[in-house]
Amino acid sequence: MSTAAIEVEALVYAYPDGQSALQGVNFCLQVGETVGLIGSNGAGKSTLLLHLNGVLKGSSGEVRVHGLSVNAAHLLEVRRQVGMVFQDPDDQLFMPTVQEDVAFGPLNLGWPQDQVQSSVLQALATVGAAHLAARAPYRLSGGEKRAVAIAGVLAMMPRVIVMDEPSAGLDPAARRRLIHLLRGLELTQLIATHDLDLVQDLCSRVLVMREGLVVADGSPDAIFADAELLKRCHLELPLSMQRRT
Repeated sequence: MSTAAIEVEALVYAYPDGQSALQGVNFCLQVGETVGLIGSNGAGKSTLLLHLNGVLKGSSGEVRVHGLSVNAAHLLEVRRQVGMVFQDPDDQLFMPTVQEDVAFGPLNLGWPQDQVQSSVLQALATVGAAHLAARAPYRLSGGEKRAVAIAGVLAMMPRVIVMDEPSAGLDPAARRRLIHLLRGLELTQLIATHDLDLVQDLCSRVLVMREGLVVADGSPDAIFADAELLKRCHLELPLSMQRRT
């Protein structure tokens, strides 16, 4: 059995109206990697993420999670292993209190109450949000909502976490806290983002998407040194690198 965390082979997907979104995506994530997924709007990043735990299913190709094909037979186990943090935390937070929100996933996995409680406390502590347990999610700041959304995923003890624009809408202090949090997670991570400075700070590897394909795969230094690639994919250097040029 493969030791890769995520394997995607020749993945093709079109929206119901026939518009092509993924045109044969191929890549592999090794266990423990933190990988950035970048590309302009419409490149296919968010659509790709939704295939990694079976929210969407391609018309052809294959996705495997720790050797398990993402199909109906393995869907529950795949969704336990791959936690997804959506771009807007309000899409994930809907219970009356933070504690109930973070407990929602473990309860739906059928865990006993004592295990759920332990997992919730540990997840909230990991993201620095234990003091928010009794708060209503709608009363939280943007950074607090993001942390609680991540806690809700961590509470299910996934092996892989995928995130769509995790730094969107955060002020500089909240963004720094997010980077510190993600750097400390001992999980395989795939982060789709327009925040190229976050990629430079956090990721050891970058996948570049253009028109539904992964067109480049390399270290941040190698990707950001390729001016022709960046131009072709409508990307610019991270701000920190622009200041040095």
